[in-house]
Amino acid sequence: MLYWLASQAVVLLHFLFIVFVGFGAVLALRHRRWIYVHLPALSWGLFVEFTNHACPLTELENTLRNAAGQAGYTDGFIQHYLIGLIYPAGLTREVQFALGLILIGFNLWVYARVWRNTKAATRNT
Repeated sequence: MLYWLASQAVVLLHFLFIVFVGFGAVLALRHRRWIYVHLPALSWGLFVEFTNHACPLTELENTLRNAAGQAGYTDGFIQHYLIGLIYPAGLTREVQFALGLILIGFNLWVYARVWRNTKAATRNT
């Protein structure tokens, strides 16, 4: 039971990490110190997206599921849990690459606003 609960906690953590990778730059609009946490997370998320590399949280969840007597899964977290929510049917590497580019574009746009706000605040002081 404890391993199963731990595996579910990892699923929740993994989901929250994905949301943070996608939208964490918005936090930097309020407090610039989020940049120091978000940029490494975004870099990791883009690395996983563009290289199709396995995330260690997926491995941890599978290990905990196996310890709980459940079967792990062979695909990644996104494919297993979130494919129907955030990816269209018929996901290809090209679509995955395009989604990665959208992620870059969105974050560049938000960080441009952070930079502009910081520059304006510096001028006003």
